[in-house]
Amino acid sequence: MVDFIIPTNFKHVIAAVKVVSGYDEEKNSYRIPSLALKLGHSLNKISSIVESNAMMYGDHERAECARDFRKIHQARWNEYISAGAITTLKEAKWNTPQIIPFTQDVKVLHTHLEKKHNELLSKLRSCPSADSYAALAKVTLSQVILFNRRREGEVSRMLLSAFKSRDSSELHEDIAICLSEFERKLCLHFSRVEIRGKRGRKVPVLLKPSMVSAMELLVETRELCGVPAENPFMFARCGAMSAYRGGECINKAACECGIKNPDALSSTRLRKHIATMSKILNLNENEADQLADFLGHDIRIHRQYYRLPEGTLQLAKMSKVLMAMEKGTLSDYKGKKLDDIEIDPNEQLEAQGDSMSSDEEDSSDLSQTTAPAPVQTDQPVQSEQAVSQEDQGSSNAPKKKWEDSEVKAVERHMMSFIKTCKVPGKQDCERCIHAEPEALKQRTWTGVKNYVRNRITTLKRKGGL
Repeated sequence: MVDFIIPTNFKHVIAAVKVVSGYDEEKNSYRIPSLALKLGHSLNKISSIVESNAMMYGDHERAECARDFRKIHQARWNEYISAGAITTLKEAKWNTPQIIPFTQDVKVLHTHLEKKHNELLSKLRSCPSADSYAALAKVTLSQVILFNRRREGEVSRMLLSAFKSRDSSELHEDIAICLSEFERKLCLHFSRVEIRGKRGRKVPVLLKPSMVSAMELLVETRELCGVPAENPFMFARCGAMSAYRGGECINKAACECGIKNPDALSSTRLRKHIATMSKILNLNENEADQLADFLGHDIRIHRQYYRLPEGTLQLAKMSKVLMAMEKGTLSDYKGKKLDDIEIDPNEQLEAQGDSMSSDEEDSSDLSQTTAPAPVQTDQPVQSEQAVSQEDQGSSNAPKKKWEDSEVKAVERHMMSFIKTCKVPGKQDCERCIHAEPEALKQRTWTGVKNYVRNRITTLKRKGGL
């Protein structure tokens, strides 16, 4: 490999990487793009090792060659390899469905594991054997991964010493003051074990009392069941120096309990499930940091990758902006968050007739503000009795004038929207109609909405907004 780390051989290295990664020159794509990227990182490390070894042995010529090779690698690798490999990786993810576990499947798996846990616990207590030990170890390992949403490799490699040395001290009185009564009970209920996580991070694992009792029994019976005394792992295999693999245990349990999509219940997808669904809780920044820390994530990675699926966000959030732009009502939602905007996608079709009357009502209201003041009567002014065409008719359908009783009925429930210049949504309008069934029996929700919108427009014009 040392012979490759020479500047004149850089093109040969490029050719070799393209061959093993399955490069297609016509499409500028790779069959195994991740391999091409990994080889680039490996070559960079190898050149550093070659340089340092050469310097230790006084071979300055070899050290200079390795240094020059690394400079060329840093300058040209992206052009020759990385750009095409990254593009291939990104394009492969386009239009692929994102598999996230069903909440119901997770519940079924929890119930299945709990049932097996109770059976195997009593079985191992009454008659210790290698088979009953292995079965309980696998079920308990699955439960710990599933409950904590930990990486399966982290929990699988939990050390026996880490479990034995877990913190069993009582909650400090000064800290308990900062917690609610419920939170204090939770601190007493769960046990906490700190284990080694990805990149050497310290990550916590929370254990329910049932998990602790099962793990303690596994520790007591491990030597009786054929686990070597030198095996350092908590979930050790019988007759071996290794540990059970958590991913295989979860997959086996998922297939046994007959759920809809067992492949979705991998530890990685379960972790993404909790991080994604946590968006429902509307956590503040500090709470999001705590969740990311518990999952062993960097908060920047947590925010970038563990969120609601991009396709769902675009359908649910961005479509609101596009519909508001299409209807020309975006200015009505000034100062609002996307979550506060409610637009019925069918409103445009239903309110095609209304859009005509809205313009006429606006011009009518404007003329009222500029015309000489009419003789005062007991009736509300015309600006409050805007004419609204019902959404059921065509653009040529007759327009129905708002009666005084209708205006007062709307004002009783919609005045807060008018005063705050906020256009109500479909649900708000329907609630108003249901609250005033007699007065508004001739009106539809789109008619009420357009009336309120016109009142807001008139109010803005009078105020010079």
